[in-house]
Amino acid sequence: MISTKGRYAVRVMIDLAGCGKDGYIPLRDIAARQEISKKYLEIIMKELADGGMVKGASGKGGGYKLCRAPEEYTIGEILELMEGTLCPVACLADKNYPCSRKDKCPTLPMWKEYDRLSRDFFYSRTLAGLVADKK
Repeated sequence: MISTKGRYAVRVMIDLAGCGKDGYIPLRDIAARQEISKKYLEIIMKELADGGMVKGASGKGGGYKLCRAPEEYTIGEILELMEGTLCPVACLADKNYPCSRKDKCPTLPMWKEYDRLSRDFFYSRTLAGLVADKK
């Protein structure tokens, strides 16, 4: 399940992408538009900034903006930054995961297919595409 933090991060990134290249967008404006508490949004923005997704500036005219063009962000990378791996099972997330059943596991092909489908889904969608869908 994708947590509220992951869902909100995607919403915030779409919000910033929709603002275009208007410079830094104040946190309070993003919080108001997205109906997210400022305190919770600060946590999300710090993680996005630490992950190199957004730049922050303080003081007058400060706020946040994207580091790259909206076309260059995938939803998959945003979700994995906020949630960690999206792999459905530990043996796919960690190639060194000790599993004595790996060679004979009847469910592993199913999990591999599910992982491929979800990765293809989230990594094929960009912020630019979601902004365009919103209009």
